[in-house]
Amino acid sequence: MVTVPMELHLGLNGMATDGASPSEATYDVVVVGGGPAGLTAALYAARAGLKTVVLDKSPRASALGMTGHIENYPGVPGVTTGLELLEHFRRQAEGFGAEVVTAQVLSADVRLDPKEVIASTGTYRARTVVVATGAMAKSRPVPGEEAYVGRGVSYCATCDAAFFKGQEVAVVGENDEAVEEALHLTRFASTVHVVTPSAKFKAEPALVEHLIRTPNVRVLSSYRVVEIFGNGRVEGIRLARRTGGEAVLPVRGVFVYLQGNRPAVDFLHGAVRTTPEGGVVVDAEMQTSVPGVFAAGDVLCRRVRQAVIAAADGALAAMAAERYLTGRQAIRSQW
Repeated sequence: MVTVPMELHLGLNGMATDGASPSEATYDVVVVGGGPAGLTAALYAARAGLKTVVLDKSPRASALGMTGHIENYPGVPGVTTGLELLEHFRRQAEGFGAEVVTAQVLSADVRLDPKEVIASTGTYRARTVVVATGAMAKSRPVPGEEAYVGRGVSYCATCDAAFFKGQEVAVVGENDEAVEEALHLTRFASTVHVVTPSAKFKAEPALVEHLIRTPNVRVLSSYRVVEIFGNGRVEGIRLARRTGGEAVLPVRGVFVYLQGNRPAVDFLHGAVRTTPEGGVVVDAEMQTSVPGVFAAGDVLCRRVRQAVIAAADGALAAMAAERYLTGRQAIRSQW
């Protein structure tokens, strides 16, 4: 994940460009990530009476959200999907008072007191932070990607689509998130070129059908972006086809939704200790090397990645955050 400058998403007064803003009050717990770890952490924190908010880019962008067949989650009989299971998590967390905000987290300064998390919807101040961002970040950026972040490269169509009204843009990706963001862009851009690395989309068929039928969408399958180029701002992308041949696509904006298997922690700017693989290092109570910052779920890079394990991590992180905030010597065993 490449950190996006604040000015791309926030107006001159620091507010989000869509008019949304976080509460001015300081939260007890800000949870970054809305997968099983993050939503369970929010559930336990809110149930303990802590002012809690979850900042989540999209349920469909998580590992669980992409899973279409689940039949082994404890307490959920029969077959369900990852999105349905996440919806249960969310409703339960909100039932105890947690806020869940759809937002792209751009940066954080966890050494401040209170800590600050900068998102596409504004700046959130927190006494503690739970990092539950999973491990689906790209291993390396596309050549030219980092150079043009904030100058045509974006990771949030909801935030930035209005900047490209009447212009041609490219969406790079093939999952649900990429399709949804491309559909949002069709309301603003003259043409939306959707570049997919594979021959087929890995997204909900109904979404794909809607995308394909949208008049100002052009789908380019089995292409890889080899370079994003421009002169001060994005002017186009170079593509290579899997079957051979190259092409140049002139566009003013590039929205990147490629995924990998690396922990998504770039927004922390190296503030917490990590393993050589990039996983966040925590103690027995899920606390990182920075006091008041906890981590849970796949972002820890454990060998076994299961939703039930991530949820357990999230519960422990929330209980540890509550202990930290109250100054008790030990975690309260029953809530």
